[in-house]
Parts: sequence; C-alpha cells; structure tokens
Amino acid sequence: MNPAAALQQLKTLFPALFDGAPKPLKLRIQADIQERAPGQFTKQLLSAVLRRYTGGTAYLIALTKASERFDLDGQPAGELSAEHREAAVTELARRRSLNEERRALEQQQRRNRAGLLRDFQGTTLTRANFCALKGVAEEELDGLLEIAKQEAEEDRIRRASQPAGGDRRPEGRRDGGRPGPRGERQGQRPPRREGGGGGQNRPPRAQGDKPADEQA
Repeated sequence: MNPAAALQQLKTLFPALFDGAPKPLKLRIQADIQERAPGQFTKQLLSAVLRRYTGGTAYLIALTKASERFDLDGQPAGELSAEHREAAVTELARRRSLNEERRALEQQQRRNRAGLLRDFQGTTLTRANFCALKGVAEEELDGLLEIAKQEAEEDRIRRASQPAGGDRRPEGRRDGGRPGPRGERQGQRPPRREGGGGGQNRPPRAQGDKPADEQA
C-alpha cells in the first residue's frame, strides 16, 4: 500500500477525523490507529502518511485557527499549544515567501527569454557570435527561443481576450445620469413647443405644483 492509498484507507476507517477539512490530530495518534486497526498499516507506512498529512498547507492553516486537537472519533482530545500554533504560522509565512520568490524568478526568466527572442530576430550576428554575446550555450538556444515564442503567443491571446477601450457607458448616458427621453440627461426637460396642441399654448403651471414625474 502506498501513502496515498493508506490515507484513503484512514478516511474510510476514521472519517470523523480524516475525511473533510483537516483537523489538528491528537498527539500520539499513531498508537491509537494501530490499536483500532491492528495489522492494517506498517509503522513505517503510517509514519510516512502522517508526516505528509501534517505537513500539508491545509493542515497547517487548520493549526493556526484551532484551539483543540481531535481523536479518531472527531472528539476534542487536548488543547492545541500556542507553541505548535506559532510554529504553523511561521512555516506558512516561510512558504509564502518562497512562493513569492519563485514567482518573481519565473517572471524575470520569462522577460529574459522575451528579450532573447527579440534580439535574435533583429541580430545580424552569426548564431555562434550571438550565443557568445548573450552567454547562452548554442545547443540551448533553440529550446529557449521556442519557449519564448510560446509565451509570446500566450501573451497575445491574453491581450486579445481583454475588453478594448476600457469602461464604456451604455448608449444614451451622459455625465453619469440615467437616460431620459431621447437620451436627455435626467433633470433636463425637452424644450416646450409653443403653439402646440391645436394652436393653444400650454397654460402656465401654478406656483407650488409638482412636475408630473415627481408626483406620487
């Protein structure tokens, strides 16, 4: 049985503890497993499984948020010490730092490959002289250029999928107002036509009357 299969077996045997979101394990949980499931796991296999399980990022996050440990039945089984919680916080911070450094390195290498491709396409040097100038082994050049071409195509596709022109307002909106009749901005009345309605002028509105769109 390999570690992945062993972990699946633990989930089947003790779902209250191992199935679902990780929970902080009771101390010396390995002895409890051997007692409840005798002969199913060797000591070496169980140690490897638990070491991998408790070293996972999801488990470390669970340690930072919990105050108790849990037994095979999912019941509280002892307080989680501040020392162990702090160790989990420190390890998570270390991993985040490594991930950020790795992403920064990958981005720099990507920029270097893009520059190499651009310079190679415009160079008048021989292949050997170009490689000597760039400090690249001649047998590695084609591979680096191919990767750079693929990355350039990925960038092109990503740019093409982005909306062009930024944020555009819907037709008929001006100055952030809601569209009114014929696109007029809210609060502006269309010009009153004199002499309409059979040759009669509209009677003046009495002082204090509300416009029709303000009456309820």
